[in-house]
Amino acid sequence: MNATPQQLADVLRPVKHVLLDFDGPVCSVFAGLPASDVAKRLREGLCAVGGQCSAEREDETDPLALLRSIANARPELTERADAALAVLETEAIQIARPNLGGESVLRACARSGRSVSVVSNNAGPAIEAYLRGRGLIDSVVGVFGRALGDPSSMKPSPRLLTEAMQALGSDSVDCVFIGDAVRDVEAGHAAGVPTIGYANKPGKNTKLATAGAVAVVDSMQLIADSMMPWPAE
Repeated sequence: MNATPQQLADVLRPVKHVLLDFDGPVCSVFAGLPASDVAKRLREGLCAVGGQCSAEREDETDPLALLRSIANARPELTERADAALAVLETEAIQIARPNLGGESVLRACARSGRSVSVVSNNAGPAIEAYLRGRGLIDSVVGVFGRALGDPSSMKPSPRLLTEAMQALGSDSVDCVFIGDAVRDVEAGHAAGVPTIGYANKPGKNTKLATAGAVAVVDSMQLIADSMMPWPAE
């Protein structure tokens, strides 16, 4: 069941800092350049320079999962793979599909006196390029993409969330995380940050709620509409 506006307002009332996932809440990164094509191009590029490729990765269509797999099986190729994927992500964001509700959240945070940090498994340079292109870069105080060359930094690891909070000089009690995947909720739990689940596909509502999201919505606009000025009057 989706959260009501009052439930969202109750969750958001004490929040000073919003930690926001990128792919999904802000835009659909691979809407124009499909993830399967990115994974294929990444694999082909590495095969060309890395010799024999592992057969079990031939059907992997998630480029981030492929990066993890490469790091585990061929650690010597990790930095090359990560750099190549970052280039492909930067290409993809040029034709990504914006989530206007996500952009509304960024603006609602600014109006209500809250900061926004983008915390994502995507590459930081690609995220920053998208935000600049959409005129949104000034709406965030920091971008925390995966640590290049270290896929273990990606969620469900809490590392990126922890780094964002450290940069803010803030405790988890002042923060909320918004993400669209179970791994986001798991990372939030590990970092001690309550997570609002964004169910942007059928069936996600139950999965996000079961994982422990403090609230679940199917529209980012609902979050934007529920933000009141901080501190609450």
